Amino acid sequence: MSGEGRLAFGRLRSAGLRAGRGAIGQNVGRAGVTLALAFVVLAAGAGYWQVYRAQELSTAPDDPAVVAAARNVVRGRILDRTGAVLASSKKDSNGEPYRTYTDPSMSPVIGYASRQFGTAGLEHTYDGQLAGVVSADPIQQLLSKFRADPNDPQDLTLSLSLKLQKAAEKALGNDKGAVVMLDPRTGEVLTLVSAPTFDASPIANPSTSQKAFDTLRQDKDKPLLNRAIQGLYVPGSTFKIVTSIAALSSGAITTDTSYPQQPKAEKTGLLVSGYRVRDGHHPFTDDRALKFPEAVEVSCNIYFALTGLRTGGQKLADWAGKLGFGHPIPFDLTTETSQVTNGGGKFGGGFKDDVEVANAAYGQAEVLATPLQMALVASTIANDGVLMKPHLALSFSSARNGTHTVAPEQLADVTSPDVAGEIKSAMERAVEGNFGEIFTPGAAVPGIPTAGKTGTAQLGSGEPHSWFIGFAPVDQPRVVIAVIVENAGHGASRAAPMAGDLMKLYFDTFGR
Repeated sequence: MSGEGRLAFGRLRSAGLRAGRGAIGQNVGRAGVTLALAFVVLAAGAGYWQVYRAQELSTAPDDPAVVAAARNVVRGRILDRTGAVLASSKKDSNGEPYRTYTDPSMSPVIGYASRQFGTAGLEHTYDGQLAGVVSADPIQQLLSKFRADPNDPQDLTLSLSLKLQKAAEKALGNDKGAVVMLDPRTGEVLTLVSAPTFDASPIANPSTSQKAFDTLRQDKDKPLLNRAIQGLYVPGSTFKIVTSIAALSSGAITTDTSYPQQPKAEKTGLLVSGYRVRDGHHPFTDDRALKFPEAVEVSCNIYFALTGLRTGGQKLADWAGKLGFGHPIPFDLTTETSQVTNGGGKFGGGFKDDVEVANAAYGQAEVLATPLQMALVASTIANDGVLMKPHLALSFSSARNGTHTVAPEQLADVTSPDVAGEIKSAMERAVEGNFGEIFTPGAAVPGIPTAGKTGTAQLGSGEPHSWFIGFAPVDQPRVVIAVIVENAGHGASRAAPMAGDLMKLYFDTFGR
């Protein structure tokens, strides 16, 4: 081969080597990118399952760690807001732990942890934390998998007051009903009483669980039903506060609004599409038309029926929805959904016709609400139109994880402070005004301005349910209350004085 040929061949060989090296480099680069992307996907997947979905997986009933923890781990304690022990554990003759509970008034809330029947109530909601298979700290959650003892049971501190809880249960006595008390500024629930109650300790004790559970399931009074959050009741005139929010917020009325036909309708009834809305307890003797604050003070059905019609079914339903009606309340426990109508009607908001709207506006027709829902209605007014998320858990703590505090959370900015202030003033008149002793006797806390609204929920038969919602002090509310006593007559006869006594106990206990 000539010199020129050898030179040309060398050049071709060098170019080929460079091209080969370039192709190999590109392939290696592509493989590196692919591997990097695969690593990112795997890391993201691991993070998703190990952190984001960790609590769900760790508390699944068929998870081996949960099964083992349920039988062998001493669960964390449950405490009230002052540190009083509400739930703790003992060991049976085989050395296996089981739960004991301090007071039956707490049972509908705390529930039970039973080897045979599983968990219920807060024992179910926070099963993972109490058993120590879930941590509030994602890093600690990951590290637990590499420890010899992965379980780290946490103590749960609640917002509830055992003292108030026991007092509310005692006040209900042998009546069926519920009491909810909360702090409107934070959403912390202070009492959540359902009567009749039950004792969870025999359910948790392996030697008595079957008999205890069978007895409760067969009880016709349904003590396992938590009436405070699962009982749906006609709210009666307490719902007028919802109508007030809808009407004033939408501009349908002002506080000076009156209806010329109202005075006469007090005597004859208000004719709405062939149906007569009746009142029958208007105390004014000069036959003048009431304005909004007076209508709240004397709980005038005629005024609120007319206000509901002027507001319209759609706006009434929409504003009620902002308060929580129509969907489950986000809460530590499962709640029933309150409603303003059965729905399905072609009238605005799902109402069937204007007769239903008129009756719903003063809390009858198809309106149904839980006591917790009505407490949130009062809380929204007390908190200047802002609805805070109700919650029971204050903190979780353990030696390994320290203390994790549950922060207050706003649910909705329902209405303006001005509208809330107008309704607040009217509710104060209902308790402290000239007719407060007639319609709301006993609800006022001595020495502390109190606001409220009674309700008498008429039923198809039997005595009506007795309702009261309210708060105190009026200027800077610290406590909200909702009371219902089933088949106990007018709101003034049973619920109102009970609410007054319990709010007084709150201030006596936690300061004025």
